[in-house]
Amino acid sequence: MTFTEELISSQQGRLADLGYYAGRIDGIPAAATQNAMSRFKAAHGMRDRPYPGPLTMAALWSSAAKPAPIPQPLGHDPAWLTEARSLLGTREVPGAAHNPTIMSWAQGLDQWYLGDDTPWCGLFMAHIMSVGAPHEPQPFNRLGARNWMEYGVDALNGQDPLTADLPLGGGAVFWRTHPIRSWHGHVATITGQSETGVRVIGGNQSDNVTETWFDRDRLLGVRGPSGHVFVSAPRAATGRLSERED
Repeated sequence: MTFTEELISSQQGRLADLGYYAGRIDGIPAAATQNAMSRFKAAHGMRDRPYPGPLTMAALWSSAAKPAPIPQPLGHDPAWLTEARSLLGTREVPGAAHNPTIMSWAQGLDQWYLGDDTPWCGLFMAHIMSVGAPHEPQPFNRLGARNWMEYGVDALNGQDPLTADLPLGGGAVFWRTHPIRSWHGHVATITGQSETGVRVIGGNQSDNVTETWFDRDRLLGVRGPSGHVFVSAPRAATGRLSERED
């Protein structure tokens, strides 16, 4: 069977409808499409190879096709926070070379990305959320940190982010340079809180994935995938604040 672009586009569309695929419908069988097909096959009792055969095709368009399961958190950590913790220490490569791990995130998302000398906090967030919440669309320029204010739902339910109880794993969006007169920002996932600080794991924090504190006064909002029930982030004394996120 020849898999034309039109056929691959229809597969992508069907996988997207079922919640397995969140990339572009472009007819290109890149990593995100193959990963989605593997997850679909595994959920239907088939070997999780990325290439569909006749049985897979029949199951894909069957009325009995199962929607993608929402990943279950380990302990209190949402699945995307577990992924974020596993990537601590991932660092961009100085000079003309690029860290293949960081570049693989873009490839897996079918995301245009020049290299790790381009700010990558948004790319890091897009990767961990695609792993931990593949059902939630990312229909915005996810490389722009402040654009993450468009993701999912308000995890604070309208409360003031400067005084609210912060959710573990929430997507924290911070301003850089100026809260209003600048487009610069930073996005990361919450691991702790204090009265004056927010502890997060994020990418491109001093050129690598680290866990560090931010001044709560810089917090613009907190977003999360629809349907997730958050628990409160642990409270602690504020430690040393982040010094650079560019």
